[in-house]
Amino acid sequence: MHGRRALRPRTGLLAAALGLVSLTACGEGAVRAVPFDASDSAVCLEVAARWPGTIGPYEARVTAVQSEGVAAWGEPPIVARCGKAPPGPTTDPCIDVGGVDWVATVLDDGGTMFTTYGRDPAIEVLVPESYDSHPLLLPPLDDAARVVPQTLGECSSPQG
Repeated sequence: MHGRRALRPRTGLLAAALGLVSLTACGEGAVRAVPFDASDSAVCLEVAARWPGTIGPYEARVTAVQSEGVAAWGEPPIVARCGKAPPGPTTDPCIDVGGVDWVATVLDDGGTMFTTYGRDPAIEVLVPESYDSHPLLLPPLDDAARVVPQTLGECSSPQG
């Protein structure tokens, strides 16, 4: 079950997240990220058509991948990828942001990985540690996330 509670660090996830996403080292060059296998599926192309132009004050970045299912904003880049396998039940915190449930996992480097819950395919958003109030960066992604119907359940508190 998902509990709505404060984020807590998780170990061992940094390597997994960085193994999937390789960001440019510095500057405003194109952002490199490995798309998920389903990132060019019909539903992810619909998601991509609704990626926001900005997330807060952060402008969209060019990505160095041939997939519309990957997007990035700001420096260091906030990276969103559609096509992830949906997460199963977890004890990681789950938060409702604008009617979209997100599982929040704090990475070893202090960044946060958000994954939509109850939607197939899922959308993953990686937010570097340098950004404040990580969940407050999610509302611009609501329209894109809502393209994928929430058919696999919702977040729930441990109390039921």
